[in-house]
Amino acid sequence: MKGKMDIRARHEIDKNRLTRFLVAATVLASMRFWGGGLARAQSIDDLKLQVHGYATQGFMYSTHNNWNTAASSDGSAAWTEAVVNLTVQPASKLRIGVQARYFLLGTLGNQITLDWAQGDYKVNEHFGFRIGKVKTPTGLLNESQDIDPAQLWILLPQSVYPLASRNALLAHFGGVAYGQVALGERLGKLEYRLYGGERVLAGDDGYFEALRDAGLTLPNGTTGAIFGGTLLWNMLIHGLLVGSTESSMNASGELDAGPLQGRVTVKRLESPYFFAKYEHAKFMIGGEYNRLALLPAIQFSGAPTVYKPYDQRAFYAMASYRATQRLTGGLYYSSSIDRQAALTSARYQKDWALTARYDFNEFLYAKAEQHLIDGTELGFDASDNANLQPTTRMTLLKLGVSF
Repeated sequence: MKGKMDIRARHEIDKNRLTRFLVAATVLASMRFWGGGLARAQSIDDLKLQVHGYATQGFMYSTHNNWNTAASSDGSAAWTEAVVNLTVQPASKLRIGVQARYFLLGTLGNQITLDWAQGDYKVNEHFGFRIGKVKTPTGLLNESQDIDPAQLWILLPQSVYPLASRNALLAHFGGVAYGQVALGERLGKLEYRLYGGERVLAGDDGYFEALRDAGLTLPNGTTGAIFGGTLLWNMLIHGLLVGSTESSMNASGELDAGPLQGRVTVKRLESPYFFAKYEHAKFMIGGEYNRLALLPAIQFSGAPTVYKPYDQRAFYAMASYRATQRLTGGLYYSSSIDRQAALTSARYQKDWALTARYDFNEFLYAKAEQHLIDGTELGFDASDNANLQPTTRMTLLKLGVSF
């Protein structure tokens, strides 16, 4: 009975959120008629309809440890993704779009989810806004991590962009205000992103791995308010970008421990990002630092509150080189450590990744990636590994098609 009620509750939440988006899109569409005039019927060409997407099939093999619920130590092809997005432009300053995704990795996913659904109204270069389920503009790569054809890497640096948390990190329900300001001939220009709303984390999200290892589950995940801002400084040195993000949120959700039911609450979660990227000719170098500090409070009826502090410090440095029009290679080092965790291999993760990508044509591409991983903090769950080892070597292959 409880499972049925959980499903109904989730459907009701999704319905309410979709209603909010449709109302917001209707309001944005009405802006088309600001300045007078009557609405008129538009053809598909008038709406500038665009449909894009991609599909990928991956293969993974790892030594010793299984990765993200997949039986990767035996070699596994249980890694499939398909994404489709649709956008229309009913007016020169207005875009409305939606993106859906199917994803399977091991036992994670195997369902279609809504990546984003938004209305975007750009008043001018200094100010615009998006409302609906919108991408969260944090860090260097978050807004592009849903576009595999645009990425060299099979896996983005997992210290900052863990694959199991991709849905939670990518978007939130609410809004984003954005624009840019010229700083003069010597200083370049400054772009800003201000955002706020509600973030939803599914119960199987990677952030809850430590709780699952302790026998705790979140049947309905968590929800909470999120707000923050990002500044991007495009300096006069051509190709150089420097930026920072300050993100804050709270979250709460139901918590189960066998027959016991309780609640987990995070009153305030602070997460700053600092990042930079430089591109010149065929070269690219970049890096990012992120801290995720929180103090979850776990409360079961009749028991004292238990606090489980978490303080992750993460960074990566990456470089790539386009050898030919079709072949690109890259290397990154990614590091993460939870300074509040016990002194075991689950406290940290250090990952060297070597990548190659080959584009057969503008639609078809292949990637190969080798990882040398020390530590089990991210992606290596004790429940998937009877004898979890401190080091892992992992080979990843991916074939993708885009349109």
